[in-house]
Order: sequence, then structure tokens, then C-alpha cells
Amino acid sequence: MKETMKAVVLKAFEAPMTLDEVERPHAGPGQVLVRIMASGVNPLDLKIAAGKADHAKAVLPAILGIDMAGVVESVGEGVQGFAPGDEVWGMTGGVGGVQGSLAELAAVDARLLARKPASIGMREAAALPLVFITAWEGLVDRAHVSAGRTVLVHGGAGGVGHIAVQIARAAGAQVYATGNVAQRATIEGFGATFIDYQSTSVEEYVQQYTDGEGFDIVYDTVGGATLDASFKAARRYHGHVVSCLGWGTHALAPLSFRAATYSGVFTLLPLLSGKERANHGAIMTEAAKLVDEGKIRVLLDERRFALDQVGQAHAAMQDGSARGKIVVEVA
Repeated sequence: MKETMKAVVLKAFEAPMTLDEVERPHAGPGQVLVRIMASGVNPLDLKIAAGKADHAKAVLPAILGIDMAGVVESVGEGVQGFAPGDEVWGMTGGVGGVQGSLAELAAVDARLLARKPASIGMREAAALPLVFITAWEGLVDRAHVSAGRTVLVHGGAGGVGHIAVQIARAAGAQVYATGNVAQRATIEGFGATFIDYQSTSVEEYVQQYTDGEGFDIVYDTVGGATLDASFKAARRYHGHVVSCLGWGTHALAPLSFRAATYSGVFTLLPLLSGKERANHGAIMTEAAKLVDEGKIRVLLDERRFALDQVGQAHAAMQDGSARGKIVVEVA
């Protein structure tokens, strides 16, 4: 008789997911079996469920859930650094045929994991991995943020944006962030200078805050026209633009005329390719340090959702009512 566990399964795109009994996983070589306590919900989960995320390469039937926090049950052959009872977190599945975190257990590639910060609970921890890794890859790995540099974050109150603001601040940068008037208090609360993109043109705020020279680093978390605006906001000669949504067709002339550079961030690549996964584990280790030092906090929606309420959790994100990250509590 097969051992089973509960999991939320997507059997067809644009159809409700179902809570089923599925075969229980076991830790293979290089893997850690994790009892999942909480699963973070991301906009990408909704796109996958709707069949609108070809880049995520979902394989049906699928168990979604990219982010997770949990407790180690057992470790597979060759795994070092983790033991049963350890609290861990990471961005561990939900794409490319890799089991996600909307389940009681997951056999996770140990390279993707790190010890969970001691100062926060499982809900907060599960809300952070994807947005933190995305922000870190852009600011640290690509743009090499450092003290004294000027950083502009587009969408500073969003999931990736509010973490990017905090990472840049922790590095000692001078941070500015765009948003709408309703988001001003949130952006300023994280230590950035607020820019109302709806009433101020790129040329106006570049002149106001940089004497027309541009920002050292511009992180676009919005895409589309915002990425085009980012090219105009980069500092002459030394500016660097980063985007996690650079998927459209864009004119590079404004960037070239400023002799600036550009990098793209595709956070899913290690999960999809199987390569460079250890970098994600290392980033989560750095994230844990910053969280425990009080330099990173996540905006968390107050509503609580259990494993049998995943549909409601997704609806809460879809309808725009979420005030911060939404998390499903598995255990």
C-alpha cells in the first residue's frame, strides 16, 4: 500500500484545483524531505493556473506553490548541512514539473534551501523567497549595488519592489521609488524617497533628484512602458537598468544615448534548467541574515488561508484586495 499525503492539484488549466490524496515523496540523493508549514502565493501561480505562463513550463497534473517554509523530515544521500527538525525556507518548485509547496511534504533539491530566519514565523518566511531572490539577483548579482549609489525602484510598494527598496537601503544606497499617491506611506515607511509617477514625468524627476544625470541603478519591476521609462532614467555612462519583466519589444536608443547598460532577471531559470541552484540557496542564507538583523520585513496580508482554501487565496490576489503577500498555511 502506497503512503499518501494531501496536496492541491491542478489537473487542467482554467479549472479549479482540487485537494487530493497523492503519493508521498521520499528524499532521493541530494534531496531534503520537508514537511511544509506554509506556501507563499505569487502572481505567477495565478498565471500558471490560467494557462498563461508558458515560460513556467508547467506539467499537468501539477502541484503549484513556488515559495515555502517548513521543517526537515529526513535527508537523502549526500546531503550535508541539514538535519531532521531544521526549519528551512526557499523557492523550491511549482514550475517545470517540479512539485510545489501546496502539499504536506516535498522532496526538495537541498541546494535550493537555507535555514529559516529565527526571528520570523513560517507565514512571513513563506512570503519572501521569490520576491527576495528576484530583487537580490537584480540589485546585487547584476547591478552590484553598494553604499553611496543612487537606486530607483519602479513599483516600490509591490512584492519585488518593497524588498528591492530594503536590500538597496541595507547596502547603504540612496533609494527612490515610484508608486501612486495611495502607496506613498508604504514606500516612505521602507526608507525610500517617494516619486509619484502619475503626476511627474521621467525628465522631471531625473532633473529634480539627480540634476539631470540619472540614477546609478534603475530596477524595473513593472515592465512595458515602465521599462522604456527606465532607459531614460539611467545615469549617463555608468547607469545600469535591471528588469524582471523585460519581455516586450523595446527601443534601446534611449539607453544607448546615455551609454548605459541593461540586465534581465529570470528567477525561474535554476528551477527550470537545474543549473546554478546553489546560488538560490546562498541568496536565501543572505536573506535570513538580513531578516534577523531587522533590515528586511515583508508586507503580509492579514487574511489566513488553509490548504483547502487555495482557491480563495488565489481569488484574493486576483481581485486586487490583497494588502501584501498572501500565504497559505499548510500545517
